[in-house]
Amino acid sequence: MKPIEELTFTDDYMFGYIMRNEEICKELLERLLKIKIERLEYPELQKSISPYYEAKGVRLDVYVKGNDKVFDIEIQNGKKTSLGKRCRYYQSMLDIDNLLKGANYNALNESYIIFICTFDPFEKGLSHYTFKTRCLQDSDVEIKDGTIKEIFNAKAYANEQDVEISNFLKYIDSKEATDDFTDKINHLIETAKINEKFRSKYLAVNIRETDIYEEGRNDGISQGAEQAKIETAKNMILENLSLEVIARTTGLPFETIRKLLDEQQVINQTL
Repeated sequence: MKPIEELTFTDDYMFGYIMRNEEICKELLERLLKIKIERLEYPELQKSISPYYEAKGVRLDVYVKGNDKVFDIEIQNGKKTSLGKRCRYYQSMLDIDNLLKGANYNALNESYIIFICTFDPFEKGLSHYTFKTRCLQDSDVEIKDGTIKEIFNAKAYANEQDVEISNFLKYIDSKEATDDFTDKINHLIETAKINEKFRSKYLAVNIRETDIYEEGRNDGISQGAEQAKIETAKNMILENLSLEVIARTTGLPFETIRKLLDEQQVINQTL
């Protein structure tokens, strides 16, 4: 668990907490996308979109709606090669969430998948990568599916011509506030760190995650130990040792050893 005093805007929990601030969330979207948002529904932290059919659920860092647009804002620290596939999957989940509410295809909102990266995901030195669906034969032809992917690279903040975006990316990269907006974010972070309610919630979340991890780890250890006993029993069967000796040595139930013996006899018959 990362100490509360060391939390920054790029840490998932702090990022989600700060983005719950409607003023900050709205201003960040307007600065990054250069659009005017007249109305913004309150961000739903870690919104879970789970379609009715069996599919991997997606946990969105921040899910907001403004005008006829839907935004998914993600902070990305660790470099992952699956960034493109994640964009695709998140996009599908946004569309499904919209359609499940009764909308038809024509009513799908224009959607933005936004990744704020602490690294250059494409290693081209750009501070900002924008993706739309265009024709390979003629790049002027756009399919107009209403989907836009905006990926920001904090490492290249010095290459960004827009001052507002550059200042924000510099803050992501260096944690140095250089304008009123980043100073406002920094102030909210430092205030949160001494807020007892924030501290208790952060600790509670991390304790729960630690418990889940330990439960999974213990289950894995238990399964590994069981498998080791089975492998030992198989070897002892090959040595023609009695079932009683094998059961006593491995601690496995007699029925399990009998089943292993039957399986080995089938294998021997096929050889």
